[in-house]
Amino acid sequence: MPETAIQYSDKYYDNKYEYRHVILPPEMAQSVPKNHLMTETEWRNLGVQQSLGWEHYMLHLPGMEFQ
Repeated sequence: MPETAIQYSDKYYDNKYEYRHVILPPEMAQSVPKNHLMTETEWRNLGVQQSLGWEHYMLHLPGMEFQ
């Protein structure tokens, strides 16, 4: 059964930033621009809920593997 809700990872930290992964359902992920990282207005319009000042910093496409 396909996932229909936005999923949020636990927060993790380095010495400067706080991070969290946001996993979008496939139908919603199709609306993510492929040519730029989203502005706060763009990701909020998708329904992503994060605290003020959060920035979209990375796009991980299905099938991408990190080493």
